[in-house]
Amino acid sequence: MLKISNIRIPAEKGLSYLPEACRIILRLPGLPDDAVRPLRVSVDSRRKGDVHFVCSAAVRAENEEEILARKTPGVAPYSEKVWSFPYKVTKPDTRPVVCGMGPAGLFAALSLAEAGAPPVILERGRKTEKRCLDVEKYWETGELDEDSNVQFGEGGAGTFSDGKLNTGVNDERIPYVLRRLVQFGAPEDISYSAKPHVGTDMLRRVVAEIRRHLLELGCDIRFENKLTGIYTENGELRAVKVSSPEGEYRLDCEKLLLAPGNSARDTFRMLHDSGVYLEPKPFAVGVRIEHLQEDIDLAQYGRAATLGTLPASDYKLAVHTKEGRGVFTFCVCPGGKVVAAASERGGVVTNGMSEKARAERNINGGLLVSVTPEDFDGLFGGMEFQEKLEKAAFLAGGGNGCAPAQLLGDFLSGRASAAAGKVKPSYKPGVRFCDLGDVLPDFICRAISEALPEMDRKIRGFASPEAVLTAVETRSSCPVRIKRDESFQANIRGIFPCGEGGGWAGGITSSAVDGIKAAEKICGSMMKGDRK
Repeated sequence: MLKISNIRIPAEKGLSYLPEACRIILRLPGLPDDAVRPLRVSVDSRRKGDVHFVCSAAVRAENEEEILARKTPGVAPYSEKVWSFPYKVTKPDTRPVVCGMGPAGLFAALSLAEAGAPPVILERGRKTEKRCLDVEKYWETGELDEDSNVQFGEGGAGTFSDGKLNTGVNDERIPYVLRRLVQFGAPEDISYSAKPHVGTDMLRRVVAEIRRHLLELGCDIRFENKLTGIYTENGELRAVKVSSPEGEYRLDCEKLLLAPGNSARDTFRMLHDSGVYLEPKPFAVGVRIEHLQEDIDLAQYGRAATLGTLPASDYKLAVHTKEGRGVFTFCVCPGGKVVAAASERGGVVTNGMSEKARAERNINGGLLVSVTPEDFDGLFGGMEFQEKLEKAAFLAGGGNGCAPAQLLGDFLSGRASAAAGKVKPSYKPGVRFCDLGDVLPDFICRAISEALPEMDRKIRGFASPEAVLTAVETRSSCPVRIKRDESFQANIRGIFPCGEGGGWAGGITSSAVDGIKAAEKICGSMMKGDRK
């Protein structure tokens, strides 16, 4: 195999031109299209009059030694590195238990089951098919099911998101995660896109396929079963207490992989009461900012935005304020919607969601301000800070599930908004225009107000007066961390916290990787575990 790097394709030609570009570079006019496989694709839009795709590709060709002898710039030998789970174990007498079916829990369960130790899987929410109905009902009526919603249920919070897979983590397991997602029905392009995303519509199908595979491997999946307690002896885990529709029961357990998601506030409190060590950690809160997608496309791509060959544009912005606060965009959803994401009655929480096509009229992103343990008191002060904001947003929205919103121009001027302009809010069940200064703490408002003009200098029109701010975004990351050591175990031995809810990851890919690592530690701790 050969690898061709730094292939630049003009936006007007489109990505379909890649095989022809490879034929020209290699001087192989007869090279078939299916001999070319993209390895990485990004868009370079730094010069608005010269927007390009920048690609690398693997090519299968005859006479590769002869081609390499030409020493063509960017052409080199290629061999693919394939990571695989490094353990096979004898099925233990007591099954491991996985708590939570978000990315960390799903990939941990998949790893354990394929290694020979199919776990019992506890998920407080419902399977995807029923969960989708519960979520749609909430969005239409404001009636919330506290155990089956955007935060809780099969697939975790990422199921109702853009399904973004890009991460700042650098780990050999990342290509493995992407490959497995494709195996279960995700689009092939996530394996090579510089900004991969599955889309909420496709991610729901992928999650259901993983579940079916886990059942085939012998996993015992228990929906609507919530972890409510742990039993220990001499500092070691002996069993867990579980609440189910049939009542409460005890489940013997020596290895508990704990992946509860970042919104499992009752679980964190239970763990603390049970003697598990936790610590507060930084997080961020703010609003969702919503623009017309075509306006951001024009700002990012210039005239190339009208070609129809480029993906919906996004952005990633960060500013440090004079007070030392970080203000940044998060979980940007091109061609998407702002969605209701509360998990507790009496609160309003916003999040963003896009389907694979990213074809909605608006683009939205979290516009967040950093919050540190110095801003609150006690272990659960961060959670209480979030809860206070969510309740304030609920009341400002009218107490019926609607969210408070304000036009950006009015926010900067300190006056309440009365109605939308050209950007129509996408949040369901609806928004109530107001002054967000009555909802958000002063330090959040000051930080956002200071950051917006700087962000507008980076993307013209970002601080458009008609952009819509919808509050509040509070669940971007977990405000506590379940402490663990090098073996991935908590102070109570046999508990392996991981993923975003454990405070050890952020986002789908890094959470999946962390779940795999925790599964490796469990396999390695089994007396009968043998490395492949």
